[in-house]
Amino acid sequence: MGSRIRLGRGLVLLVCGVYFAVPMAASVVFSIDDNKGGTTFRAYTELLNAPGFLDSLSLSLELAAVTVAILLLLLVPALLAARLGAPKLRPVIEVMCSLPLVVPVVALTTGIVGVLRWGPDYLSDTPLFQTIVAIQDPGFPIVLVIAYVLMALPFAYRALDAGLRGVDVVTLVEAARNCGASWPRAVFTVVLPNLRSALLNASVLTVAMVLGEFTTAAILGFQPFSVWISSNGKSDGQMSVAVSILSLLVVWVLLLLMSALGRGRKSART
Repeated sequence: MGSRIRLGRGLVLLVCGVYFAVPMAASVVFSIDDNKGGTTFRAYTELLNAPGFLDSLSLSLELAAVTVAILLLLLVPALLAARLGAPKLRPVIEVMCSLPLVVPVVALTTGIVGVLRWGPDYLSDTPLFQTIVAIQDPGFPIVLVIAYVLMALPFAYRALDAGLRGVDVVTLVEAARNCGASWPRAVFTVVLPNLRSALLNASVLTVAMVLGEFTTAAILGFQPFSVWISSNGKSDGQMSVAVSILSLLVVWVLLLLMSALGRGRKSART
């Protein structure tokens, strides 16, 4: 029975591997084919040397880092407070964090556009006018961070909530308190280390969402990495495929680094 289960798992993994590997391999071959039986990396070299490549990539990484920080600062204290002091608020927090799922991205972006257009007309004589202008700075559009926090909220919440369900937070805090630790020390030295996997999962999901998000940034007129890829990958077929492969590689490398960092810290502690 056990051998059949292992064989079934192996077949499933093989089918999935072929399903993903064959299109990727075909895309790579097409992107380096010079139509003369040889290979060329012209599409990749031109893409890497294209103006705006590093700027758009750094902007997306900055947006991802700030979005992750804001989400964790919002969700971790709220979820811990609900677990420790107000269990009846847990359904309320769950509903609030799940609301962005019922709002389409286009509808959310349309609402943001409406607010940004309404602001200059009615707030021109108030200090809030400068705030409306500042959050639309192309160098670092804070309005995108606001949108990304809302869009990533359900996924980050689910990851953190799953981690909290596997940890007896109340017992850990009470044990730390009985040993003389203060509330902040109990949280930072006892609870958060046990939530390392949940924090990493929430961060990985958020980073993947931010790096791949296109609709909101394109409608609002900003150019992070996903928008830059779309606008610069239409010149020829090979460059378009190279852009897609490069975007996948960037996301995979970042996620693998984050996962390796989490595993490295865990093994160092053990």
